[in-house]
Amino acid sequence: MSYYALIYHLTDNYIERRTQFREEHLKLAKESNDRGEMMLAGAFSDPADKALLIFKVADKSVIEEFVRKDPYVKNGLIAKWEIREWTVVIGKEN
Repeated sequence: MSYYALIYHLTDNYIERRTQFREEHLKLAKESNDRGEMMLAGAFSDPADKALLIFKVADKSVIEEFVRKDPYVKNGLIAKWEIREWTVVIGKEN
């Protein structure tokens, strides 16, 4: 299992537009968390221009599938996204 960071680059009007898609997005994220895939997730604030989602999975295809299903991505709230493998050096291993 490897750690990966999914970085969402948010559109300028993300805050205003997310309301109608938020429940479905959070449901998708909770299901991923319940399966032990998504470890942490949240948006940066001041400015609210990016979000960081941390996964621990065997293969990044799991994250790519999450992105394909995410209503924020499907409805244009995410300007671009990237997946980066993350080498954890310090911290409790889960």
